[in-house]
Amino acid sequence: MEDLVIRDVDVVDGTGGPSYRADVVVDGGRIVSIVQEAAAAGCQRPRATRELDAEGLVLSPGFVDMHAHSDLALLRDPDHSAKVAQGVTLEVIGQDGLSYAPVDDRTLAEVRRAITGWNGHGDDIDFTWRSVGAYLDRLDHGFDGEGIAVNAAYLIPQGTVRMLAMGWEDREPTPAELDRMRRLVADGMREGAVGMSSGLTYTPGMYAKDAELTELCRVVGEHGGYYCPHHRSYGAGALQAYEEMVALTREAGCPLHLAHATMNFGVNKGRAAELLSLLDDALADGADITLDTYPYTPGCTTLVAMLPSWASEGGPEAILARLEDEDTAERIRHHMEVVGADGCHGVPIEWDTIEISGVTDPALASYVGRTVQQSADEHGEAPWTTARRLLLADRLGSTILQHVGHEENVRTIMRHRVHTGGSDGILQGAKPHPRAYGTFPQYLGRYVRELGVLSLEECVAHLTSRPAARLGLADRGLVREGYRADLVLFDPDTVAAGSTFASPRTLPVGIPYVLVDGRFAIEDGRRTDVLAGRAVRRARDR
Repeated sequence: MEDLVIRDVDVVDGTGGPSYRADVVVDGGRIVSIVQEAAAAGCQRPRATRELDAEGLVLSPGFVDMHAHSDLALLRDPDHSAKVAQGVTLEVIGQDGLSYAPVDDRTLAEVRRAITGWNGHGDDIDFTWRSVGAYLDRLDHGFDGEGIAVNAAYLIPQGTVRMLAMGWEDREPTPAELDRMRRLVADGMREGAVGMSSGLTYTPGMYAKDAELTELCRVVGEHGGYYCPHHRSYGAGALQAYEEMVALTREAGCPLHLAHATMNFGVNKGRAAELLSLLDDALADGADITLDTYPYTPGCTTLVAMLPSWASEGGPEAILARLEDEDTAERIRHHMEVVGADGCHGVPIEWDTIEISGVTDPALASYVGRTVQQSADEHGEAPWTTARRLLLADRLGSTILQHVGHEENVRTIMRHRVHTGGSDGILQGAKPHPRAYGTFPQYLGRYVRELGVLSLEECVAHLTSRPAARLGLADRGLVREGYRADLVLFDPDTVAAGSTFASPRTLPVGIPYVLVDGRFAIEDGRRTDVLAGRAVRRARDR
């Protein structure tokens, strides 16, 4: 007998085609047979060691989070219910150009400091790796050699590569430095990375000009990977920033995946169709482009990311020194409030849209859940004074929600044929963005069942087979015989995100079973102790 048969389940297989009723048999971590209702008539039904009656449930491939910030959470938290309970079975990490490999001792210390707001200090992590390959090996090992909660694919972070080759300086690389960056990217790709990310509003990655990025993208394309940029603006100049990435990757011969492809701020209200027209023209001309979005309007990042790029040159200690200096701090304020800092996407900052979502110093907890404007009003001071004090006191570790999105843009973009789902979920802070715990059930509950923006079959394809195809995974993303048994069972009538802005860590409802590699990570709605996830490495050079 086989290991498991899931009986009488409505299969939404990830292709986008109609659902069908079937018995699905799992053994050895793979789907070994699918017996459809019509084919089973008059035939002996499959038997297994365990039989699960799934009447009333939908079976789909496990969801792929194309934009995750679980780089340390996967090593710190074996439970990882924030993602497992959503039905996520694969996360793509190494996002926004900043992560923990490749590094040396100096760079590791600097990057840990720079992205404390995303991932915490990491004091509870044994940073034994320095290369991409060694980090992926560490993920395989997980907790006491058992593995991690879900599978993980890795993007080489271009900002970290630049930091390793030439520090935090705002200048063009020398030929030797550029050669070193090319080698670092090539090494990471050979060691199993699926592509390269950038954070082009974050230092030091934002200092790279197009010619530098093109050279690195050539290497990525030669190794069969893709480029995933957080591009230079999601506000003023957003369309030009998208055009820049399309042109750059086409010149480099590298596929493009646009990270959290939103159109935010007042200047972009109702302009999503212009972005999609730009992409459609490029796709019709042969470009290889995909994108991801989260189904919410506010964004999420760190407070220090709002500063102008010149104020961030040199890294965290240099930023703090500038904030301490009265004259320089005034220049920073002028750029943010009057000119429109590049860190705030070229738009003058509106402090009543900036909500503090987390701090690293518990003594500053009173700021959490309040906008900078609200805290400033309470203290009877200018909002920049409040923001500056918080940046200094929290040593740049504060995270924010930025309430600048538009619902009509969110809905328009998620309908596009190259769209995939990504949470962009930061798991740190007392009040993280609810997308970290709710993105995938939010798609299924709100945008499929309640609003009808997508059909169930279409939405599942967005969240499963499309991202698997972008990652080049030949045996994931579909309910198909021979494929990996990364599967989720949910109730289409009740599935919903439990997380809200008021209670962001609430788990979803209506997802009673999740299998990772054929083993139940969620069973009867509860997290098991299964750690079946591993690093998913890019296929060998094609």
